[in-house]
Amino acid sequence: MRRAFDLALRGLSSLGLSCVLLILLGVLTWLGTLEQTRTGLYEVQRKYFESFVLFHDAGGVSIPLPGANLVMCVLFVNLLAGGIVRMRRDASTAGVLVAHLGIVVLLASSFVKLNHSTEGHVTLYEGQRAAHYQSYYRWELAVLEYGADGRALERVVPHAAFEKASLDAPVAIDCGELPFEVRVTHFFANCSPLPKGPMFEVDVPVVDGVFLREKPRDPTAERNIAGAYVEVRERSGATRTGVLWGAQAAPWRLELGGRSFALDLRKERYPLGFTLALVDFRKEDHPRMNLPRSFESDVEVREGEAERALTISMNEPLRTAGLVLYQASWGPSNARPGQALFSTFAVVRNPADQWPLVSCIVISLGLVWHFGRMLARHVRREVQPA
Repeated sequence: MRRAFDLALRGLSSLGLSCVLLILLGVLTWLGTLEQTRTGLYEVQRKYFESFVLFHDAGGVSIPLPGANLVMCVLFVNLLAGGIVRMRRDASTAGVLVAHLGIVVLLASSFVKLNHSTEGHVTLYEGQRAAHYQSYYRWELAVLEYGADGRALERVVPHAAFEKASLDAPVAIDCGELPFEVRVTHFFANCSPLPKGPMFEVDVPVVDGVFLREKPRDPTAERNIAGAYVEVRERSGATRTGVLWGAQAAPWRLELGGRSFALDLRKERYPLGFTLALVDFRKEDHPRMNLPRSFESDVEVREGEAERALTISMNEPLRTAGLVLYQASWGPSNARPGQALFSTFAVVRNPADQWPLVSCIVISLGLVWHFGRMLARHVRREVQPA
């Protein structure tokens, strides 16, 4: 048993394994870059870099490959075993040990970001406020119940719960104590609503003369507009079918048992933890051109009773409440002079936001210590009399 453990440790800590893993990362990066020209950044990231196993299409032949997620996990173990556990511990290797520890922290930060971060955006016109931001790619199904005062109680179903819904495998949604059950019978990642006419042959339900026509996914994932067919089944057995589309002007409203409900398909929303208000947006164009040289936003951040004013610009993000807000874009791009402009902030919630900085500092200190010690030893040898 001890011998088997030693052999496994030796194999996991070998320099040969490190080289193979680094070559695999290079190959995956190359293949992902080529694939991006056809399917877009988001799909490539999910297929090549967030997966454990993938199948690469090489001229009609599917080649199984380890995903970057699996490669990085094995590289993490390889660094721990070979660069820390098995390495000789004395003054001559102290700097190398510290540098390896910094690399381990860097790999751990990527794992935390992949599994525990959220990314999205918030778009505001001057004078508008927001307390949440929304995803670029993921959708959610919101079931709302309106009270007598007009306020809505929301029950939100995340994207992962219904993204694989189809006619052959509908997805039932648990709505708790509501007087109906919701089933998603079709979900399309990208589609558009069309009126039913004699020129269309459709194999999906037609609701009030309208049906959803599935479209190929856009390589730029944020341009895809999802849609779904939803069945609402009352306790009495009566069933209603509705069409939900991500860009619809208003949710699907229902009146059941004297209570008012609505169903809405929208981008996933995440709380900011504070209220963000856009006070003023400014942009400066290049001379004699309509291309912006810089743009920035004056905002107010209200957390509880405290309120502060600050500026978010292209190179100066806002860091607060565990979030980072970047000045991402503005619009409309064809706005006429004097027309109101909006400002878009990219929002990232990442618990490991500062870990890469810490790891780089640790790696630098380790390398300075190691090579500084070698330099000092070399200098001492050179100055010693022959």
